[in-house]
Amino acid sequence: MNGNDTKRLSRLTAILTQLQTKRLLTANELAERFSISKRTVYRDIKALEQAGVPVLTEEGKGYTLMEGYRIPPIMFSETEANALITAEQLVLKNKDESFVKDYISAINKIKSVLRSNTKSKANLLSERTRSGQNWEGNRTSNSLSLLQLALTNFNLVDITYYSPDNDQTTERTVEPFAIYTTQENWLLIALCRLRKDYRAFRLDRIQSLNVKNETFEPHKLTFQEYIEMVNKNC
Repeated sequence: MNGNDTKRLSRLTAILTQLQTKRLLTANELAERFSISKRTVYRDIKALEQAGVPVLTEEGKGYTLMEGYRIPPIMFSETEANALITAEQLVLKNKDESFVKDYISAINKIKSVLRSNTKSKANLLSERTRSGQNWEGNRTSNSLSLLQLALTNFNLVDITYYSPDNDQTTERTVEPFAIYTTQENWLLIALCRLRKDYRAFRLDRIQSLNVKNETFEPHKLTFQEYIEMVNKNC
């Protein structure tokens, strides 16, 4: 196998990994991601199909894998494993308990597929890496995981929210739109039905929440458009 064949095989494996990671990928996205032409993308997709990989083409949308198809566990390189371990130390300092719990569960599954030598080095790095943020390991919220599910499944959420500005607690029904973090505080961006506008809610100020079975229509506004709208109003 010559250098070009090795390079293409590596790219085909990476494309397959991308297809399993993301629900739908366009030829333009793949071309940009791997710095190749769209014609090369078409050839690579055909090669995967000929190898028995069930790649489905959604006309005018892109490529996806057949539902239920899974590739064998990915073997991480040492530097990739190190990046995951470093991220683990940052996550452990996060103030949302549900996020920390879910990440630890996920990272343990990832560690289980590491090669023995890489796993030993990853464990050594884990013992020698620390984050200076939130040194005492305070947990101020436990709702991030629930809100993430509500966001992706378009569920309405009832929250009891405390606002220190006016020392008031209000009951809100919100449509989760986006989640972001500033330093160590997680914020939920949601369309508040009480205020009939988008609002930012700090998770550590949500005193209680209930994810309802009732759903809402997905927002047409993109997160980037929201950011631009906020900046314009500042």
